[in-house]
Amino acid sequence: MQHTVGISQYKTASARGDVLVTYSLGSCIGLSLYDPEAGVGGLVHCMLPLSKLDPEKAKAAPGMFVDTGVSALLRAMYDQGAAQRRIVAKAAGAASLLDENGVFRIGERNHTVLRKMLWKNNILIAAEDVGGSGARTMYLHIDSGRTVVRSGGREWDL
Repeated sequence: MQHTVGISQYKTASARGDVLVTYSLGSCIGLSLYDPEAGVGGLVHCMLPLSKLDPEKAKAAPGMFVDTGVSALLRAMYDQGAAQRRIVAKAAGAASLLDENGVFRIGERNHTVLRKMLWKNNILIAAEDVGGSGARTMYLHIDSGRTVVRSGGREWDL
């Protein structure tokens, strides 16, 4: 069964036939986490890097921000039996859409905060498809941990 992870949301799944999907990863960043032993996976779609921009929104929707979204997804994964040492992390997005002059660099900042958050949790990114100027769709297949990215009519595994 396919479950959509909307912008500023995160979800976990553990049923073998489940697929988590998030659409329209432009400057937003998507992170898939998977524990192959526990069979638990999760996906978050973060818009902005740091929750200090709006702490109230971060409380209401932790997935909106990379710092709170990654923390919330990790907690949810651990609550379902995942172990930090087994987690495989993959990222997509962080494009430079509508920012040709590089003024805001939201995508780049999202990617930087994501790397810092995972590093603090002793998790390395196993694969990523970030930057550029195209929007992406990201899928996480719970039965295998396979993460697929689709963009511009093409599809590939991370």
